[in-house]
Amino acid sequence: MPYEVLARKWRPQVFQDVIGQDHVTETLINAIKTDRLAHAYLFSGSRGVGKTSVARILAKAINCEKGKPGIPCNECHSCLEVTNGSSVDVQEIDGASNRGIDEIRELRENVKYMPSSSKYRIYIIDEVHMLTLQAFNALLKTLEEPPAHVKFIFATTEPHKVPVTILSRCQRFDFKRIPPVQIIEHLENITKQEGIEISKSSLALISRQAEGSMRDAESLLDQVISFSGVHVEDDQVTEILGIIDRQIIFEVSCAIIEGSPKKCMEIFARIYDYGYDIKEFYRALMDHFRNLLISFIDPQNHLLDMSENDKKEIGRQAEMAGFEKLQILLNFLINREEAVRFTSHPRLILEATMIKLCHLDDFLSFGELIKKVESLEKRITSIPAANGKPPADRISDPAATWVSKSPEKTRKEKKKDAGGGQTWDGFLKFLSSKNRAMFSMLKNWELFDLTEGTLEISKDKRSFSSTYFDDTERYNLLSEYCQEFFQREIRVIIVDNNQALSKENKSPGMSNPEPKAVKHSDLPPPVQDIINMFEGEIREEYPARKAGPHGPKEAMGNEEVKE
Repeated sequence: MPYEVLARKWRPQVFQDVIGQDHVTETLINAIKTDRLAHAYLFSGSRGVGKTSVARILAKAINCEKGKPGIPCNECHSCLEVTNGSSVDVQEIDGASNRGIDEIRELRENVKYMPSSSKYRIYIIDEVHMLTLQAFNALLKTLEEPPAHVKFIFATTEPHKVPVTILSRCQRFDFKRIPPVQIIEHLENITKQEGIEISKSSLALISRQAEGSMRDAESLLDQVISFSGVHVEDDQVTEILGIIDRQIIFEVSCAIIEGSPKKCMEIFARIYDYGYDIKEFYRALMDHFRNLLISFIDPQNHLLDMSENDKKEIGRQAEMAGFEKLQILLNFLINREEAVRFTSHPRLILEATMIKLCHLDDFLSFGELIKKVESLEKRITSIPAANGKPPADRISDPAATWVSKSPEKTRKEKKKDAGGGQTWDGFLKFLSSKNRAMFSMLKNWELFDLTEGTLEISKDKRSFSSTYFDDTERYNLLSEYCQEFFQREIRVIIVDNNQALSKENKSPGMSNPEPKAVKHSDLPPPVQDIINMFEGEIREEYPARKAGPHGPKEAMGNEEVKE
């Protein structure tokens, strides 16, 4: 007897054998029991999920002579003919090779004849979306008003290509991808019945490679058994199927997170020499970083389908990288995918991408820079000063404390409460949740007065902070935040702070004047902000820029530009 592949040998013969499509099988069983069969059905879904198998079972169930309603006996003459593919009354038509109008005209002529020995004539058209538009139009009238003894069952992997005029005349069932857990359970049952020794981890690899298709999983298992025999090792599965070992993916991701390009290149050289598909490796790497990100969203790892050891390693790497860094890494991989897919030299592109990923920590956004500076300030100010003196307020001189030279107030007594529990400190807390950068500027400003209709504040002595609200858009945004917090129209008044500041406990002859804000009208605002924040100065400009309208030669006389 010739060998029969597992996909055919273990094809479901009753609705109860169909895996992962309960929403379809239960509906069809109930329709048969209550005699509410439609004249046309459309089964849609990805490859290998059971569309044609369910169509055959349905054909057997409605023509079965001995079985119970909805359960074919698989013993009567009608059931055996359908199983063997020799039934005259149940015809399977390949839509890809019988797609023209002539074949559909022939079908229209044949539907007039009564079934030879069964209750219904059933036409199963696989890949129905391959029919031409003329063929669909020729089928419309027959499909809408078929003879009572005819049933149509269509199957397709691309339902969006089927005209809506056809869809509206059918009952549509969407088949789902089969969950990996159910695929593994079914493969375990097959290997047990066939006497094959294989680990569950190997079956998990096959299931993941099948991508929700039971037929693909059974075909891959057949391929593995043909290579290794009845005793299957894990290494043999990865070798015969060309699956990239998950351990290699873990090593690459760890090297990227740690920022080690040398280690990445060594691992990638092993992958290339072994003969793995570079594009497939890139896809596996993207899936891995997706899993790392999912581990933050789902701490219980219900959304990750992998072994417990892999889940633990995923969690460890995710904690090591952090949520924000994983987002940046994954977005970078997604943006570079097209370059890897369509290049003629994928190895070069992938190596450059991995080196870039290892150095992503060197590129910080302005917001991250602010956070790092604030964190550094907190750490320094938390250290007790020498000789029992209070901690310093400035990073630039941690041994000194700034105090007011003249304690008398230049304005009227401060009022910090506007009524209803709305205070300046409360507004700052509200602002920190709305605009972190603006809060960082205002937290060192001084409140002079807070009334029913006005908020009067004085500028900070720091150069960068004092000019922050000179920008009209920032001032208007501050007014909007005040209106939102105080729940009324309130006018913001910004005044200069004229109190002179001096240093206590300074060494004689030393001075530390407050730096002035550096203004560069020809520089972009973000560059000005960074220069002012770090109290920097431009010592030498780029020669082409120094030249201005007179060319570089006149600019060379001025070797140093200070502000």
